[in-house]
Amino acid sequence: MESIALTYPMMVVLGLLVFTVVLFVSEVVRIDFAAILVMVMLGLFSQLPGLESLADVSRLFDGLASNAVVSIIAVMIIGAGLDKTGLMSKVAGLILQRGGSSEARIVPIISGTVGVISSFMQNVGAAALFLPVVSRISVRTEIPLSRLLMPMGFCAILGGTMTMVGSSPLILLNDLILTANQSLPESTQMGTFGLFSVTPVGIALVTTGILYFMLFGRWVLPGEQEDGDATSGQSMSEYLKKIYGLKTDIFEISIPAGHPVEGQSFDDVIQRYHVYIIGSAYQGKTWFAPVIQTKITPPCRLAVLGRKKEVEHMVKNAGFTLHDGLDVFAEDYAPTKSGVAEVVIPPGSSLIGKCAHDVVFRTTYGASMLAIHRGEETLSLVSTEDHEPTQIAEVPFRAGDTLVILTTWEGLTRLSRNRDFVVVTTDFPQEELRPKKVGWALLFFALALSLILLTDLRLSLCLLTGAAGMILTRVLDIDEAYEAVSWSTVFLLASLIPLGQAVQTSGTAAWIAQQILVFLDGWPLWSLQVGLAVLATVFTLIMSNVGATVLLVPLAVSIAVAAGGDPALFALTVAISTSNSFLIPTHQVNALIMGPAGYKVTDFIKSGGIMTILFLIVSLLVMNLVF
Repeated sequence: MESIALTYPMMVVLGLLVFTVVLFVSEVVRIDFAAILVMVMLGLFSQLPGLESLADVSRLFDGLASNAVVSIIAVMIIGAGLDKTGLMSKVAGLILQRGGSSEARIVPIISGTVGVISSFMQNVGAAALFLPVVSRISVRTEIPLSRLLMPMGFCAILGGTMTMVGSSPLILLNDLILTANQSLPESTQMGTFGLFSVTPVGIALVTTGILYFMLFGRWVLPGEQEDGDATSGQSMSEYLKKIYGLKTDIFEISIPAGHPVEGQSFDDVIQRYHVYIIGSAYQGKTWFAPVIQTKITPPCRLAVLGRKKEVEHMVKNAGFTLHDGLDVFAEDYAPTKSGVAEVVIPPGSSLIGKCAHDVVFRTTYGASMLAIHRGEETLSLVSTEDHEPTQIAEVPFRAGDTLVILTTWEGLTRLSRNRDFVVVTTDFPQEELRPKKVGWALLFFALALSLILLTDLRLSLCLLTGAAGMILTRVLDIDEAYEAVSWSTVFLLASLIPLGQAVQTSGTAAWIAQQILVFLDGWPLWSLQVGLAVLATVFTLIMSNVGATVLLVPLAVSIAVAAGGDPALFALTVAISTSNSFLIPTHQVNALIMGPAGYKVTDFIKSGGIMTILFLIVSLLVMNLVF
């Protein structure tokens, strides 16, 4: 191999790499701005004498239009479209049915599912599609998003090693092998890999990732989420207790078939107890805020809000069954769909002088009235420390009354347009789901996926076709599409692309590779393979995994032939190891999850450091056993 001398431009690029790492680790500025700053410095340096080769300023911002960045934008829009139809919420519900609220059960279900999906589509696409699912699960279970997103993200990256179409380096590998064969003697020429040739390696890596977080997650994952884009927030029961002194919670009870209450109304059953019936379910259908005059038809289920002791007393006396947690009603009373809100009766409201029974409050407004806050007192069906229970449905409304209601966010959005109320609650998801659009959303998602798997079209074009289709069919409008994009993630990735290109085009990558290979010269065959795996890992942190693969596979083949090793195995080692990207958030998936979960770079170093070592050990061991 011809010796490569260290040049002035290479030294500048090395200095920028060190500067970038320092900014990322120290976080003296936000990480996305750090990436923008490095891109600007790279462009300015390229104007200095002798550094013209660092970057072409006319193409410095091409990263914003790169295949990877445009693909991420499109897949975020597709994910938002699927979420807008309520589909992702149903997926979250299915996962919760299997995993309950236990982190130890939810993490492997989410991570395993994303790992399998990412084996057939780009890992960032799989992660982006599941981001709203994981956010909803976090809210419902009150498990911090920071404890769910990193296992999901890491397994999305690991899942890309399960098939030859799971990641860009593996897609490129067979072409690189065929190119390398042209310069090899017939006796050492390599065969190409089949679609599932690497599946044993990928399965071992995904399993390792899941076990790693199951066994060590409590120590390596952040305990609390800070400064994220999505948080679980305060639960309904905590809010009612803190603001109004109502020590209540939601319970789910069953009324068995043949129960003597059949034919009676909800009001008949609960009038002796100080609880609210806020939901009912019969024959697979649920009703939010059902009319209390509704006749009971067992077997059915009820969602009840009240003090635990009072609910247990009612269940025992009436012969009902109390469930451990919400099952049938988990979706209806998830904080992402409904919650407690306050509305005020303004002067001039047509409701003044009327009571909730008069206006059939539940039927008219689709909400359950929990309390009336009047002056310094709170009137409620549930007793507080200061007041006895009050039949608030019979209390006439006055101007200035604050009604505490349990409502869906969609219903509250409609209520905000009603002149009889002033909605004072503002911090709620002011959006309306479009379940009728689920067919269009699935159609264009399937179309995008089919284009990716069955055609040679550019990935970004395939995904943008799906995103444009969803906007065209009004699954979501263009403003909602813009809001769905995490622009900090977009600029982080786009700004790092020029640095990765400078590392490669300036010869810095080749120089680093040469130094390591000189160091490894004369070492045993297995140590050469380990050295290549480490080198590929380092390179994928500072440049694109595609660039690292294109640069290192020819080197790996040459080293294997010279040392008497298997060149195909060495080439595969490089292609697999370029997925070992967990230490810093330069990988697209890591950049995607960083904002929503409020991760710091040190979180990746802490969790990703051990994962990086495990990846090297497991991948090398399985590759040598299988190949």
